[in-house]
Amino acid sequence: MNAFWMTVYVLIWPLITLSTLTVIVRAFIKEWREARKEGRSIV
Repeated sequence: MNAFWMTVYVLIWPLITLSTLTVIVRAFIKEWREARKEGRSIV
């Protein structure tokens, strides 16, 4: 049973990472568009 859970963890880890990265990128793009529309720098 231990090997089963290790396999599940290894297979799900990329999905967790991808979803976290997706949230960060979407928020960045939203902020970037708003800043560009308002004519201000994002930095």
